Amino acid sequence: MGMLIVKSKVKDLCGEINVGGDFIDALNKHTEHVITEAIRRAKENGRRTVLGRDV
Repeated sequence: MGMLIVKSKVKDLCGEINVGGDFIDALNKHTEHVITEAIRRAKENGRRTVLGRDV
């Protein structure tokens, strides 16, 4: 899957803290995993909508 994370927004949020080259890729993979698990939970509960409680 492509990038889910907007690098410039992450850098803005981090402010004066530097963002390592591998951080965005790791954050993107983690985000993809969280979304995939939320989808699985929604399906297990017979829903076609992911909700906050699925995270």
